[in-house]
Amino acid sequence: MPTVLPQDFQYEFNHPFEELFLKTDEDAVINALHFKTENPKGVILYFHGNAGDLSQWGTIAEYFVNMNYNVFIMDYRTYGKSTGKLSEAALYKDAQYCYDYLKQSYSDSDISLYGRSLGTGIAAYLASKNKPKQLILETPYYSMTDVAKSRFPFLPIEKLLQYKFPTNEFITLVECPIVIFHGTADGVVPFESGHKLFEIAPKQHTTFVKIEGGGHNNLIEFEAYRTGIQNVLK
Repeated sequence: MPTVLPQDFQYEFNHPFEELFLKTDEDAVINALHFKTENPKGVILYFHGNAGDLSQWGTIAEYFVNMNYNVFIMDYRTYGKSTGKLSEAALYKDAQYCYDYLKQSYSDSDISLYGRSLGTGIAAYLASKNKPKQLILETPYYSMTDVAKSRFPFLPIEKLLQYKFPTNEFITLVECPIVIFHGTADGVVPFESGHKLFEIAPKQHTTFVKIEGGGHNNLIEFEAYRTGIQNVLK
């Protein structure tokens, strides 16, 4: 569900930021924002959800800038000003490119990966291939196939689904601390899917934060999330 922005669109936010255009492939240019604060605790590489573009997601990312973190957030191909052919493999490739870009200025121990909804599969993939400080997942799915089956149990999902996002396979390979936030009233990604992911994650370094009554897009309204994320990013 991408939305497209004119190439000359001017972003406006409350915190200083750098706009970047990263040529990640021969036919792809990724638009990204790098928010910067004085004396940051680290940097968050943020992978956003399925809808919208950086004009909205940049505002959401500022929540973490207020917690004294730099934030790097990209628009996926065909979203916002980003261009190129979209595919699951391309999403992983662009994510790794952005991680490598940050590695020019930060060490692995300074990089926190944050995935929200669709972005949780991408963040988990990246965490399985690198050694970031931590992995934070907001409203994650066990796999895209799992979510699709719960919504359309009468369809041959394996044959129809173009994007698999097997987060369940990636998460077992993640060696850094993992924190999962999920609301019990999530109407998009069932709470059960996120909790099932937690059950197969490495127990010794995975925490699950249950947000009672939380939906898919409103966890920030709940004290349990705000307290939990402050503890993670202290």
